[in-house]
Amino acid sequence: MSPDPATTSFPALGTTAVVVVADRSAIGAALTVVEAEIAALDLACSRFRDDSELTRLNLSAGAEVPVSALFLEAIRVALGVARQTDGLVDPTVGGAMRVLGYDRDFAVLDKSAGPLHVSVGRVPGWRLIEVDHGRRTVRIPAGVELDLGASAKALCADRAATAVASATGSGVLISLGGDVATAGPAPDGGWPVLVTDDHAASPDAPGQRVAIHSGGLATSGTTVRRWARGGRELHHVVDPATGWPADPVWRTVSVTARTCVEANAASTVSIILGRAAVGWLAERRLPARLVRADGAVTTVAGWPEEGS
Repeated sequence: MSPDPATTSFPALGTTAVVVVADRSAIGAALTVVEAEIAALDLACSRFRDDSELTRLNLSAGAEVPVSALFLEAIRVALGVARQTDGLVDPTVGGAMRVLGYDRDFAVLDKSAGPLHVSVGRVPGWRLIEVDHGRRTVRIPAGVELDLGASAKALCADRAATAVASATGSGVLISLGGDVATAGPAPDGGWPVLVTDDHAASPDAPGQRVAIHSGGLATSGTTVRRWARGGRELHHVVDPATGWPADPVWRTVSVTARTCVEANAASTVSIILGRAAVGWLAERRLPARLVRADGAVTTVAGWPEEGS
């Protein structure tokens, strides 16, 4: 294990990708692998690209659509997350996201447009998605729109970390907008990660520095991806039961789990559940840090206390 790690970062997926390798000599190869994984995932799953497979599927609602192996994996993962969370994380929120105004990349979103005049309600539901693995096709009913944002970026982080470790033999940490995945041997003491409201914050920003040795860590929040419609504040975590952004009980929730996909699913569920999230996380023994709107911190299932 080299004591001299290397780090690089670049814009990707509407956020920032960070690549850290334990062996400095692996950084070039690692960057090539990560860029290829991100490009492939974006082409498959972006809701904001006219040429993505997700856009083609949404525009072909009602028809059976042939898809790539990568897109099929992304759908499988999204359905697995929906099943494991009893539908609290549901990929059929695409229509709700669009009518609430989140209809383009967040960097170019009009964050202070006029008032909303929309009707929202329970989203259609993930069980309506039909997948034929043998024929590699997906069908969604007419009127249904998918959004894979609650799982695809985390899947990309997991895939990229595994691919880098396999290609280089180096331990690696990948962060995609705060969705963190690791693979291979960690440095002595683990990978240091600053848990804070905004992944783009400076190293001295308020938060907590923790170390992870394996698996994934994800943070979901209600403070960074926000916009307004007619003076009404909105955020990007939609409650499938209502079609509206979840009640902002928590400013941020950070969770560690076996994979980044599992961590991100749990942090998203926690935002939706609000106060009930503490019991949900404890029951599943998922270490987590939950920050209320007033800054008060609650930790669950062995997450280290501040300053420990």
